[in-house]
Amino acid sequence: MIPTDFRALLLEPEQARAFFIDARDNSAMAEAAASLDFAIARIDLGGCAEKAEALERIAKGLSFPGWFGGNWDALADCLGDLSWLLAPGYLLLIENSGAWHAAQPEEFDTLLAILNEAALEWRERNVAFWALLPLPAEAMEALENAIEPPPDTEGSYSGP
Repeated sequence: MIPTDFRALLLEPEQARAFFIDARDNSAMAEAAASLDFAIARIDLGGCAEKAEALERIAKGLSFPGWFGGNWDALADCLGDLSWLLAPGYLLLIENSGAWHAAQPEEFDTLLAILNEAALEWRERNVAFWALLPLPAEAMEALENAIEPPPDTEGSYSGP
């Protein structure tokens, strides 16, 4: 873990989006968001097998209105609105997502795309919208190792 001023980070709408984080930072991020009066939603995807169940848990975590349609478009609509949950910023802690990610990678990727789109929409209103997916330290390390850094092109020979 790298010591970070989470309050300063959370206040930056330009930086806000969906991120995997080290689970050891979970509580500190929630505390920082609470100190900023952000709306905080803890969404536990542990044991989810289907998209419908994941959407139901997200809807419950964010207190979606009864008109929520239970599909990706309705999720995007609700995340872009949140008029029933007014706050100066938003922090979604999407916990225990690993098994659902492994079982439903395409659905999981769709969720990440919708979360990132919501962050962009809120950014236009100068409001931070964070969706953080805490991972155990070993899973975080594996993820970091799987991401190859771009090749060093400085001083490289590109041919004749």
